[in-house]
Amino acid sequence: MARAPLIRPTDAPPQAHAGDAGRTAADGPSDAETPARSEIPRHVAIIMDGNRRWARARGASELEGHAAGVEAIRGLLRHAVRRGIPVLTLYAFSRENWARTDAEVAGLFALLEDAIRSETAELREQGVRVRLLGRADELPPDTRRSIESALAATAGGDRLLLNIAFNYAGRTELVDAVRAIVRSGIAPEAIDESVVAGALYTAGLPDPDLVIRTGGEQRLSNFLIWQSAYAELVSTDTLWPEFGPDAFDAALAEYARRTRRFGR
Repeated sequence: MARAPLIRPTDAPPQAHAGDAGRTAADGPSDAETPARSEIPRHVAIIMDGNRRWARARGASELEGHAAGVEAIRGLLRHAVRRGIPVLTLYAFSRENWARTDAEVAGLFALLEDAIRSETAELREQGVRVRLLGRADELPPDTRRSIESALAATAGGDRLLLNIAFNYAGRTELVDAVRAIVRSGIAPEAIDESVVAGALYTAGLPDPDLVIRTGGEQRLSNFLIWQSAYAELVSTDTLWPEFGPDAFDAALAEYARRTRRFGR
């Protein structure tokens, strides 16, 4: 008995990944510290974990651990620019972090404000454009003003787009996307993956090719859960304040060794 012709869904496979499917592990770099330019991911996302454990191991306060984590960002950004990473997203403060003590949350906000004020000039010099992912309207006014100032001051950056996921949660992002789609009045049958992607905070950006998590944990923790559907995940035991250029290059080299098939 002859089979009926195969009818494929009209919106599959995901066209956003069409250019990546043919790469094989054999195409990876031979030098683990200097991945080939063709193997550089378009978008790297990092879950910066381990600040508090780093501080406790040194008998320091949690806020000192977060300060060390902010310092680590400075060196990593310079290195990401050198490596030619087009988009970098850092998970800085999740909406779940509001459950921490008032002192720690207030300290995190103060660190962000100080970092923005002190680093904006260098970000402009490096060609870095800053973008916020998250609900800015829920932040304290001073924090929000500092962020808006950095967004305006770095708007001309054309070497690297830095997304700061601050007051961010992946499920909240999806809720906000659904609300935006409903408000738009689009017919239910017209909603597809591209419509949802266009309503996310990351609309117009490539999905992460590589998600790095420091601190040894192996979970996404509500971070870019839609966008990371086909991301390569790399977990390292290195705590975030100690995650420097060599550790970043090791993650890039691991990414370059992977074979990405996207279900093919």
